Amino acid sequence: MQNDAALANENAADSPVRSTSYDLEQMLEQNGYMGVIGKCRCMNQVFQLVERVADSDSTILINGETGTGKGMVAKAIHKRSYRSNKPFVSINCGAIPENLLESELFGHVKGAFTGATAAKTGKFEIANGGTIFLDEIGDMSPDLQVKVLKVLEEREFEPVGGCKSVKVDVRIIAATHRDLEEQVQKGHFREDLFYRLYVIPIQLPSLKDRITDIGLLAEYFVQKLNHEKGTRISGVSQDALNHLIHHHWPGNVRELANLMERLVVLKGEGEIGQDDLPEKIKSETQSGLSAHSIELSPDGICLNTAVSEFEKNLIYQSLEKTDWVKNKAAKLLQVKRTTLVEKIKRYELHKCA
Repeated sequence: MQNDAALANENAADSPVRSTSYDLEQMLEQNGYMGVIGKCRCMNQVFQLVERVADSDSTILINGETGTGKGMVAKAIHKRSYRSNKPFVSINCGAIPENLLESELFGHVKGAFTGATAAKTGKFEIANGGTIFLDEIGDMSPDLQVKVLKVLEEREFEPVGGCKSVKVDVRIIAATHRDLEEQVQKGHFREDLFYRLYVIPIQLPSLKDRITDIGLLAEYFVQKLNHEKGTRISGVSQDALNHLIHHHWPGNVRELANLMERLVVLKGEGEIGQDDLPEKIKSETQSGLSAHSIELSPDGICLNTAVSEFEKNLIYQSLEKTDWVKNKAAKLLQVKRTTLVEKIKRYELHKCA
């Protein structure tokens, strides 16, 4: 697979994150895919799927928690498709009031409603020949769902207040943080539209499931912010990185990006240490799982997954404490070296470059 851009490396590591001598673009090219950083196994699986489906023109539904990068993956799909030289148009269906969203999507004719003093071209028509990304489609009203379904089925629509159909050739990529199957069962989302969208599903992992990517993400954001803001941050200390790795990251990559901007701007120069971190992150347990991540929710928890995450983080800590000398780490954990090596491979743990 050809790497065309960036987001993060396998960094469950012992060494501090450092700004390196190679430039930012080279870092992006080597450590991600089409603008999305990630080198852990689950992200590589996403990249491989994107590579296979990008040129197929099939409708795609991207699912993932808020802040996992659904919009960036949608752009990557567009860039790798034969439509790449045509428009990529994005609209957040949950951020626009329902009474305005229809006009945003389909446009309107002059006089269609009070205040419509001129005709307006909608997002679908603007995206003609290219790709339209319907973010948070799970928040769309049932009435608009019907009209989107018509575009999918007939490749045409009518502007608000209009009587003539407009034909479009557009690929639809939709995204949501909601469980649409559950929304269908509850009657909140149309079943026919769901199956029209659910041609090729792509599930994005949360950041807490990508701990081996956190180090490189932090390094990438430091270098990017140094370039944009003229700061001189040399890197992130190992103690600070340990806190970042053990944070639960409810806001995912977006939360990490915002935190790194805050730290870089306030620090200005030098190395970001654990004293620079917010108290909430510093106070979280160092046991390998954050306090939030071991809470039993009303919906329950997968015991096997929780135990695996706990084991993975304990192994990670033992490797850090022993400078990645496996014999010493095995003694700390009171296991055989061969057992430890097998688990390191299973969890894809790697020392930070």
